[in-house]
Amino acid sequence: MRLRWLILAAGGLLAVKGDPPPAAPPSPDDLYRVGQQLFDQYAPPEVKAQVEFPSKSDWDDFAARLQRALDNNSLGELAAFAPEARQALAALRVLPGYEDYADWLALRIDEMEAAAQTGKPNGPRAAPAPSPLATSRIPYYDLWVARVRDRPMPENASTLMPRLRSAFIAEGVPPELAWLAEAESSLNPTARSPAGARGLFQFTPETAKSVGLRSFLPDERTDPEDSARAAARLLRSLYRRFGSWPLALAAYNGGAGRVNRLLASRAATSFAGVASALPAETRMYVPKVLALVALRTGVAPDRIPAPGAL
Repeated sequence: MRLRWLILAAGGLLAVKGDPPPAAPPSPDDLYRVGQQLFDQYAPPEVKAQVEFPSKSDWDDFAARLQRALDNNSLGELAAFAPEARQALAALRVLPGYEDYADWLALRIDEMEAAAQTGKPNGPRAAPAPSPLATSRIPYYDLWVARVRDRPMPENASTLMPRLRSAFIAEGVPPELAWLAEAESSLNPTARSPAGARGLFQFTPETAKSVGLRSFLPDERTDPEDSARAAARLLRSLYRRFGSWPLALAAYNGGAGRVNRLLASRAATSFAGVASALPAETRMYVPKVLALVALRTGVAPDRIPAPGAL
């Protein structure tokens, strides 16, 4: 059966080698048209036999449903999207040049699969975890400990992580949190999302601008040191606003305004106090990042120091 899948992301496309840079960022419609032309001209016959390029309405429909699943606070809805997302990932993997999108989608599927585990009344529980992978008050932390405990490091971790850690230290932020990049991009400096986010730390153009990064000619979001320092500055600011790393991470992923409103409406002071009202993606993202930090660095969530206390 032909895989009829959505192989574009509205935030960017393959560039034809040798083409001059555009004078201004192209619109999503421009990107779609160029992507279709590239597919028609350059996709090999065996790829075209497996993958049918989507119509514009198909892409718009999928992108809207994917965003709803990520933004909705229903873990069940997020989990239900996994089969369709796996089909998309299979299509992306066979199309040369689409690795950046595939890496982003694979991480979201990881969160969809974890969301499915939360819906099982007697679902798998983590075996007693040795320190520092100890039980935490962070909702779903134990689930993520079980998922990542045996996960190998990304291939380029040995070369990238010393640079990212140094950038975080330079900004006064615990270097352990540089492993945020694994959850965001699998340490792929050019990873892309359908929403236009890009780089190790998945900055949208708007967020990049707010933290002093260019996103066009050159795109500084793909520079490891520049993007790491920007991510560290943002995390430092969010920690000072919310007073805890779980809340800072929730704001990094789900928006500071949303976190602030939920804390106020629920008279809460912790991530656990607002987690159930956050987007499903954010509810999975925060414990995932903290579990990865614990696995990669040996530092449990409650042992990550405050900014400057290094």
